[in-house]
Amino acid sequence: MTALLVGADKLGNIPETLRCQGIDHYVHWTGRKKKLRKSKIPKEADMIILFYDYIEHNIASIIKEQAKQQNIPCVFSKRAVSDLTQQLERCSQCNLKDLCHGTSMVS
Repeated sequence: MTALLVGADKLGNIPETLRCQGIDHYVHWTGRKKKLRKSKIPKEADMIILFYDYIEHNIASIIKEQAKQQNIPCVFSKRAVSDLTQQLERCSQCNLKDLCHGTSMVS
């Protein structure tokens, strides 16, 4: 599974946590540059993880809307391994449930 990670300048231990959750590949956008507002979600992204404490608000809104239009599961998490793990395990509507152990669908 491939995830688009948006937010956080540095990922620290997050890649290891993603591997433990079945996410083998990821694309990382820091989410702080205004030029990202025009970026499109990569086609290979199976899910999106937004680190809301390290992202420009407008970019978060744009990504959220794109995810909704493309029906891509989206997780909103702090940039902390403990919070990310908790959010991934909460999945109840994710069509990738067996792989991601739970992400909230964007509503």
